[in-house]
Amino acid sequence: MTDSDERRVAARAAGLSKTYGTGEAVVRALDDVSVDLYAGEFTSIMGPSGSGKSTLMHLLAALDNATAGTIVIGETELGSLGDNALTKLRREEVGFVFQAFNLVPTLTAEENILLPLSIAGRKPDSDWFDSVIDTVGLRDRLDHRPNALSGGQQQRVACARALVSRPSIVFADEPTGNLDSTSGAEVLGFLQRSVREFGQTVVMVTHDPVAASYSDRVIFLADGQIVDEIREPNAERVLEQMAAIQTRAMSA
Repeated sequence: MTDSDERRVAARAAGLSKTYGTGEAVVRALDDVSVDLYAGEFTSIMGPSGSGKSTLMHLLAALDNATAGTIVIGETELGSLGDNALTKLRREEVGFVFQAFNLVPTLTAEENILLPLSIAGRKPDSDWFDSVIDTVGLRDRLDHRPNALSGGQQQRVACARALVSRPSIVFADEPTGNLDSTSGAEVLGFLQRSVREFGQTVVMVTHDPVAASYSDRVIFLADGQIVDEIREPNAERVLEQMAAIQTRAMSA
């Protein structure tokens, strides 16, 4: 990561809150969260169940609306956009990788990868497509449908699909949750390489300290608030931090 990348913010949340329900039944999923996510970095978001990590990702990715606060992706403040403009932003500026792969079963791997571009009426950049395919290691699987691919291969198709349109930021929601450790390591290695070799920005929600160790920065949430962060993480440090958060929660 260069100094200019370090100063450039890919996405920003300021005073972000999200509540569900009303009156005595209200649930505060996020409580006045402010955070900068830097371009060219791999950031993990972690926290106990119910901490607000998935809510934060969904708000940042323009998949849900905040109760209060602002979100900026690149130079665009999401609250200023109508439905059509939000759809366009999600299609052109944001990539998604989900735990459940979300591939179309009747399409080949190549067709699944190119689907976002097809929907947008855009032609793929052939050099970029080749770089992504070679990095993800799927050259000999492009004509296979999802049911002929392993779980790890399917998730690598999903990662390639997220990257092929060259989005400003990629959000990955528990991308290794349905994978064995070997396949998970392949997917995480690809996401890491996409940051280091392509300058991609990746934000991942995970509960797994090993998965988080692939990232440059780990942000920890508890009870809807950011409570800590570490850089250059390893699995042991992440596990210790998660244990400390759990201990504080039990003693509160």
